Amino acid sequence: MASITPLNELRDKIDKIDQQILDLINQRASCAMEVAKTKIALGEQGTFYRPDRESLVLRRIKELNPGPLPDQTAVRFFRELMSSCLALEKPLDVAYLGPEGTFTQQAVLKHFGNAVKAIPEATINDIFTTVENGGCQFGVVPVENSTEGVISYTFDRFLVSPLHICGEVEIQIHQNLMGTADNQAQIVQVFSHQQSLAQCRQWLDKNFPQVTLTAVSSNAEAARLASVTPNSAAIAGRPAAELYNLTIFEKNIEDESNNTTRFIIIGKQTSTTTGSDKTSLVVSTGNQPGALHKILEPFAKLGIGLLHIESRPSRQGLWEYVFFIDIEGHNEDEQVAKALDMLRENVSMYKLLGSYPRAVL
Repeated sequence: MASITPLNELRDKIDKIDQQILDLINQRASCAMEVAKTKIALGEQGTFYRPDRESLVLRRIKELNPGPLPDQTAVRFFRELMSSCLALEKPLDVAYLGPEGTFTQQAVLKHFGNAVKAIPEATINDIFTTVENGGCQFGVVPVENSTEGVISYTFDRFLVSPLHICGEVEIQIHQNLMGTADNQAQIVQVFSHQQSLAQCRQWLDKNFPQVTLTAVSSNAEAARLASVTPNSAAIAGRPAAELYNLTIFEKNIEDESNNTTRFIIIGKQTSTTTGSDKTSLVVSTGNQPGALHKILEPFAKLGIGLLHIESRPSRQGLWEYVFFIDIEGHNEDEQVAKALDMLRENVSMYKLLGSYPRAVL
């Protein structure tokens, strides 16, 4: 029979390891402060946050992780460590689609960590405007959902904005029914964002066919309304339930178990190549035969993977469209640069929205 290590010895060992970890964490923090001093001495201004550098660090942690901690836990720990170190260098303000408790706020915390100052804004337009005017260094906006498609207004706003896409983050969306009622039979009205109502359509039809469904500006606002409206409930994420002290009646009521929303990071900054990047752009050919073929041909010729293409009315002429495109690679990569040069020759309007690191986890 194998010998068992006494509990007090194991606890002493853990205490010593904790001391070593704490010492190393503070050494890293001191290094980060030295980095800030060096950048300032070299005349660097603005934010010290570098999405490309952070992506490389987190990807390296994922590759080095031997377990038993899962990769997601290791990456989350180092993201929080980097977030706190960055706050020592220079605080970071990030605008998001409020109010507090939304999935967009969750995306901010997942991407930047909890040491940033998250600033709620009422609309997607307000997020763009705040970042454009320098009120925040970055903003986080939803761009597409795996079951309900693209967020059209985010795409449209890019047509008139000078901002770049600096990064991306994906959140698996779990919708929950919550409220203050003693039991679900008392519920006569359900509040939620239109997208969330659509994501739970089948569940609602089956379980609450006679209930009034009311679309509101955000899931967090739905939770607030449910907290003050008798015989009502909200569909929202767990943070909204905690924020407004609501009871979660049913968990994970979304119709698709892999329901995921992709958010993008917007700012004035550009990223260098990391080896695992995406490039987003918008183009228009005007109303002409073979327009889509002219757009896609350069990528096919040079073997560039097409990740997403979405058409939107250009608002410049009847039946004229712009195409929002996501491709694999960075605009500094040789083959991507060649494809983009070829593309520019075939379109009447071309705008590079950004090359940025892929979401790590």
